[in-house]
Amino acid sequence: MEVKIGVVDSPRELNIASGQSPEQVESLVADALQSGDGVLKLTDDKGRRYVVPSPKIAYVEIGPAEAPKVGFGVSG
Repeated sequence: MEVKIGVVDSPRELNIASGQSPEQVESLVADALQSGDGVLKLTDDKGRRYVVPSPKIAYVEIGPAEAPKVGFGVSG
């Protein structure tokens, strides 16, 4: 599953490939946002940890991981 986090005052977003379910991620985000001085803590598929201060979270997009496209496509 892919999680995209928009960070306040940053033109780039944080992309995380997570093995957690969408419900788990949504619960972690909600808990971090409810506590005004809290932090959002996520772990990706490779075991890296991400810690984002909740006041800096602009948005969170939770969706399925996109499969890499291989080969040539024909449009027309």
